[in-house]
Amino acid sequence: MGRVRPFGGPGAAAKETPAMPPAIPGLALGLPLAAQRAVHLDTTIWSKFVDTGGDFVVNLTVALVILLVTIWSAGWAGKLTQQALSRFHRKHDTDPTLRIFAASVARNAVIIIGGIAVLTQLGVKTTSIIAAVGAASLAIGLAMQGALSNVAAGVMILMFRPYRVGDIIESAGRIGRVRALDLFVTELATLDNLKVVVPNGKVFGDIIINHSFHDMRRADVVFRVPLTADVPALMQRLSERLKADKRLLKDPPPILEVTGMSEAFVEIAARPWAARDAYGPVKADLLLCARILEADPEATLPPPPAAANDAAPVAEQKPVSRRAPGSGRR
Repeated sequence: MGRVRPFGGPGAAAKETPAMPPAIPGLALGLPLAAQRAVHLDTTIWSKFVDTGGDFVVNLTVALVILLVTIWSAGWAGKLTQQALSRFHRKHDTDPTLRIFAASVARNAVIIIGGIAVLTQLGVKTTSIIAAVGAASLAIGLAMQGALSNVAAGVMILMFRPYRVGDIIESAGRIGRVRALDLFVTELATLDNLKVVVPNGKVFGDIIINHSFHDMRRADVVFRVPLTADVPALMQRLSERLKADKRLLKDPPPILEVTGMSEAFVEIAARPWAARDAYGPVKADLLLCARILEADPEATLPPPPAAANDAAPVAEQKPVSRRAPGSGRR
């Protein structure tokens, strides 16, 4: 019998057996391919997890260090600002409220910068956060523009110091002694002891009259006497009355002059200078004398009241246009 030939004839190629896929390096060759792939995937995920966790721990550690440095720097910046303004206070008498506010601004500025640095170190995109905070700040600013205007006015008042705590001022239709001054309002105590709270925006936007700024004031009293009166003799008696008043300052001397005349009367003005604390009683006394002279130019004027301190009369004090720094008044 002859040899059996393969099917397909003598030229047919032998059937090829498919090649096995290469094994994954590092794994046992006896494992099935699916198991090798699963093990390789788990190893890759764990490696990435370890790398990511290591990076996060490093970034977290650096962020904590930045946070601690920020907290320390914020306190240091606040103390440094207060110390700098305290040195400035010895020469220019700055208000404690201004020092506290400036220290708070410096401290918060350092905290904000440090917070942004911490978020950046942790991989947070701070650009969108800053944009969102800016939009929220704009909305809050528009909603609270009245309160913020009072804060801005309070800062300007603390910087330029048109008045201080303890001064008697007149503003926004009110007159009283300043009891408290902060960033939002000014608290006044009126002369009849009423508490008045005025927003700083209204005070700073209005005319401010400070009755306590100078150490001496001029008491102006204008009155009229009949044209038939003996004006020179009347002015002589009133001049002697002013010279006898120990509450009045000798320098500058009192001014007594005729300021107007008509067919029915002569207008006379008395302008003596007095210390700030004696201004009210002096003007009240002059008004009484003027009323007496208007009713009867020949009337005798009452003697002036005694000075509060005869041992050191006010008339001997040197006029000072501005209180000396460091007097202890805020």
